Amino acid sequence: MNKYEDLKIWNKAMVLTEEVYKISKELPKDEKYGLISQIKRCSVSIPSNIAEGAGRNSKKEFLYFLSIAQGSLMERETQLLLLNRLSMVEKGNVNPLLEICSEVRKMNYALQKSLK
Repeated sequence: MNKYEDLKIWNKAMVLTEEVYKISKELPKDEKYGLISQIKRCSVSIPSNIAEGAGRNSKKEFLYFLSIAQGSLMERETQLLLLNRLSMVEKGNVNPLLEICSEVRKMNYALQKSLK
């Protein structure tokens, strides 16, 4: 359906995923199999679902995968907020990531609306 590499939302989600991987290096080692693993998995899920949906044969399928990506995005935002609440990283390090999450959320909503 679409060449996912050309989608602005996919590219922005990739940047966000890269930044999440960088910030996860700051987290305590005892979170390796907890929060670090979880935040990385849901981060990868967002651009992956956008790409998978773009490769599907119908708008309906694309919308379905954008919806999954949206859910993973909300999960990642929650995890980033948790990092702040638990003081696992400096608040200033998480806020730019939350801003990118907000941008991706708006882009996802606009893309879904345009496909309907």
